[in-house]
Amino acid sequence: MLIYSNTKINLGLFVTGKRSDGFHNLESVFYPVGWNDALEIEVNPSQISKVELVEYTAHATNTPEKNLCVKAYCLMDARFDLPPVKIHLYKTIPTGAGLGGGSSNASCTLKALNAKFNLNLSSLQLQEFSAQLGSDCPFFIENRPAYVTGRGENIQPIELDLSGYCIAIMHPGIHLPTADAFKLITPQSINFDLPLKLASTPVYEWKHFLENGFEKPVFEKHPEIKTLKENMYLHGALYASMSGSGSAVYGIFEKYEQAERAINSFTNYKSKLVLAREHLVQFL
Repeated sequence: MLIYSNTKINLGLFVTGKRSDGFHNLESVFYPVGWNDALEIEVNPSQISKVELVEYTAHATNTPEKNLCVKAYCLMDARFDLPPVKIHLYKTIPTGAGLGGGSSNASCTLKALNAKFNLNLSSLQLQEFSAQLGSDCPFFIENRPAYVTGRGENIQPIELDLSGYCIAIMHPGIHLPTADAFKLITPQSINFDLPLKLASTPVYEWKHFLENGFEKPVFEKHPEIKTLKENMYLHGALYASMSGSGSAVYGIFEKYEQAERAINSFTNYKSKLVLAREHLVQFL
């Protein structure tokens, strides 16, 4: 079974306070975008361990037991006693980029196991499993534009359509662990209805009210990331922002040629240019 695992961008990211459990409350809108990894799961009864991971990437960042795909399998196996499997993970989404690649991999693994072994879990049940793997994971179960609160586990689907735009994403090769980024943040309140404001305001006006609370401390530490954002606007982006806790930066463009020029101006960075309609919504 082959499944594609896409990324997301944050349309605004407001960290509103620290919780008693040590996590932070946030408000954001997640929008799925078609920069994809691929997962293939095959039953392998001859292997010694119940789950084997083969990762195809230039820079593997975790040992197999720390990989979220493996953790997703172990979570389901503890509940359903699954057959042994081999997971092939083809990585193209950069890690430590604020794009949710690992979270997407985990949720797609849950959906693939659910389909492959006829577990008949509902979307809500899959979200409950995925929340045990990471705050961003539940979003990728339904994989639709959503208003996200709490630690990121509270998801309210919204009607938001960027299908007429192009999105350029650039990653400068800087790995920013999320836990480290949160240490730099100063919580701030938000005094407007985020999904309503997005839906009722033209994209070119988003820069007047949308913020990513991680940008200021991250830009101070890594000014080259700030340069990426400025470059997006220089080439005609209607809106540009760092995604998540960084370090990837995206720009929303009206014209494909503008987005292409923005990407080509930094040829040494890992980048992706997608049409906003090209995300893969999967209900397995």
